[in-house]
Amino acid sequence: MAKITKKHQTALAQFDRQKRHSLDEAVNAVKSAAYAKFDESVDVAVRLGVNPKHADQMVRGALVLPNGTGKKVRVLVFAKGEKEKEALDAGADVAGSDELVQKVQEGMLDFDRVIATPDMMGQVGKLGRILGPRGLMPNPKVGTVTFDVSAAVREAKAGKVEYRVDKAGVVHCRIGRVSFDAGALNQNATALIRELLHKRPATAKGIYVRSITLSSTMGPGVRVDTNSVSVKEEEV
Repeated sequence: MAKITKKHQTALAQFDRQKRHSLDEAVNAVKSAAYAKFDESVDVAVRLGVNPKHADQMVRGALVLPNGTGKKVRVLVFAKGEKEKEALDAGADVAGSDELVQKVQEGMLDFDRVIATPDMMGQVGKLGRILGPRGLMPNPKVGTVTFDVSAAVREAKAGKVEYRVDKAGVVHCRIGRVSFDAGALNQNATALIRELLHKRPATAKGIYVRSITLSSTMGPGVRVDTNSVSVKEEEV
């Protein structure tokens, strides 16, 4: 069993771990319990009442958080000709076509998001074993396979996050950093929950949002009372 450090014990003592807090309380608890010397990320885990083994209950997508994630995102774009120039003009860190595919095959992996035009997917498909395990493979379902590369690049730079329910029915997503003010983290969390409610599968039965937990990189998880979340399903 991993040893609990004194700093972590102090963080645990700052709030009741058995209680389900309002979203405002949870955000403040996460911020106050963060103890690392670096600016920790703040993450949310939402357990959904779905069975991901069924294709019609897979919940995935992407959204631009109102206040971004606080992370500088390096964007790579696979595109040709004018689309390559368009991507660079929009702020892409690197763009190119066949020669860029070759560089990635040779080990160039200094990027956080990959966007591709549809006509490049034949070549990009060769990178499936490299990009897939890292969650970087372009996908039209999350807007990373598109001819509108300028919009895709701007969204990625603005804090667009991708989410996908895992085998346990949980969506994990970064919503900012502990240095964000509480209001900004609250807005980002609410935007994500609203998005997940909008993506509720028609075949999902019973309680859809089963639990919500907030945490920082090093800090303990704080349970959120799902009834306290301002976004209701009838609002979506």
